[in-house]
Amino acid sequence: MVDTLTPAERSERMSRIRSRDTSPEVALRKALHALGFRFRLDNRKLPGKPDIVLPRYKAAIFVHGCFWHRHEGCKVATTPKSNTQFWIDKFARNVSRDARVIGELQAMGWRVLVAWECELGPRGKVAARAMELAASIREGAT
Repeated sequence: MVDTLTPAERSERMSRIRSRDTSPEVALRKALHALGFRFRLDNRKLPGKPDIVLPRYKAAIFVHGCFWHRHEGCKVATTPKSNTQFWIDKFARNVSRDARVIGELQAMGWRVLVAWECELGPRGKVAARAMELAASIREGAT
């Protein structure tokens, strides 16, 4: 399948993809804050720079995009039809890096939680997922 966008249009579209302060991440932060959690953002001292860090609970939360981090069983985690081998290799590197970073954090004694983009869709879903994460965080703190 041929790309319907010009290289300039494709570049413009790709430049809008952000790694920080994404809509799902901001929504989860607001929901966790409403539940009384206080946290740090993008701690560069920890492996993988977790999106949300709760030092009090020694917990790190990653907010993963389903497409980029290959959420299994998610309809968003499709493989593009053009330049397929490039994308397969890219996704494999992403998944491998995610596993390595989670292992490193766990070896340092951190609890690692992952919130997927599809789990944080509408407001009701964000609140429900935040409650689940809160229970996991508090459970490990005892």
